[in-house]
Amino acid sequence: MARLPGRGVSRFDSRFDLVVRARRAITPAGETAVCVGVTDGRIAAVEPLAAGLDGKRVVELAEDEVLLPGLVDTHVHVNEPGRTEWEGFASATRAAAAGGVTTVLDMPLNSVPPTVDVSALEVKKKAAEGNCSVDVGFWGGAVPSNRGELRALHEAGVFGFKCFLLDSGVPEFPPLSAAELEEDLAELAGFGGLMIVHAEDAATIAGAPAPAGVRYADFLASRPRAAEDTAIATVLAATRRTGARTHVLHLSSADALPLLRAARAEGLPVSAETCPHYLSFVAEDVADGATAFKCCPPIREADNRERLWQGLADGVIDCIVSDHSPCTTELKRLDLGDFGLAWGGVSSLQLGLRAVWTQARERGHGLPDVVRWMCEQPARLAGLQTKGRIAVGLDADFCVFAPDDSATVDAAQLHHRNPVTPYQGRRLDGTVRSTWLRGDVVDVAAVPRGRFLTRGAA
Repeated sequence: MARLPGRGVSRFDSRFDLVVRARRAITPAGETAVCVGVTDGRIAAVEPLAAGLDGKRVVELAEDEVLLPGLVDTHVHVNEPGRTEWEGFASATRAAAAGGVTTVLDMPLNSVPPTVDVSALEVKKKAAEGNCSVDVGFWGGAVPSNRGELRALHEAGVFGFKCFLLDSGVPEFPPLSAAELEEDLAELAGFGGLMIVHAEDAATIAGAPAPAGVRYADFLASRPRAAEDTAIATVLAATRRTGARTHVLHLSSADALPLLRAARAEGLPVSAETCPHYLSFVAEDVADGATAFKCCPPIREADNRERLWQGLADGVIDCIVSDHSPCTTELKRLDLGDFGLAWGGVSSLQLGLRAVWTQARERGHGLPDVVRWMCEQPARLAGLQTKGRIAVGLDADFCVFAPDDSATVDAAQLHHRNPVTPYQGRRLDGTVRSTWLRGDVVDVAAVPRGRFLTRGAA
């Protein structure tokens, strides 16, 4: 266990504004019993529980509670400004806090304007100012017209750049061609930028059956695994030629795992994520007309899901993030159940930890695994040096989790702006008892205390 250099530990030490005592905590050393001392919002000491740290305020967790680091969700579509009726910073960050998430990185599209230049970034910050219950950072966007803006956005503190290799679904955020992707990667390589890629191949999907009607099988056929596999091969080839850092977003095709494994073995600077819905649901169980399940790339078959879990266990997939992509109830076309007309996106920001834990424990994974996938690795991806772990010097961001509780999801009780989620009626394990941001409990009814994060200073 670590402590601040040159300082001893006494039974009462006024250095600590807060001491959290936990019989179970997930630290970089694994699961252990600890006292965590907090000063000025940072972790100042992590000692064995028997050390009996004391301070101005002491919180002792219940026997059924586990102290986790606050979750880091690097893939959230907040949609504000411009489509605030879909979500918004106030509702999204309340949902994050209720789900144990203390850090959110906002995607550059679905807001208007999209975050493709510094002026748009400032518009987004203005919309978010004073409305964030947790800490928030921003991705920039890479579109065909803004290569000259990428360095300025990087210097303004965005964490990297998102691009699409096919139609994004919104006209103000067009996709890159393979040649444009490589040109942008060459630009990013010059200043150490990160490109995060929605990897589905436009030509493959153009050759697939068009999605229409209520049959989920027809929608699944419209977004074949080959579209992901081909696009990921394109990303890897461009990474190899430019040396730029790349990250594959929301991996749903397990067929791409050998490509990613080989790229890692080759030493390419590539990483990948998947999402709770790809690890929880299977295509065989999605009812016809159940458009709450529509997302792109889609939820695939049961064998595919198990291979994704194996990819996580093997370290080929680095992290699990929500890809929270909400919309209004009307846009989900629940009235018609038509997968061709419905907006594609899953609302799950508040539920990710519980959804993943429910499935992980069934497969023999423990909370240290979940923390690695949902806290440590997303923080590492984004370069968030003070987030994602319970360790000296980091922000005192915590999630107090009761892993053996369970409850049925009621979408109407979630903090998401619109009560639509495929988890409706599903029983999930675990309860988030409280969420702490820099040493204080997040009260979603109080004045928001979240801060803006920037690359390098976070």
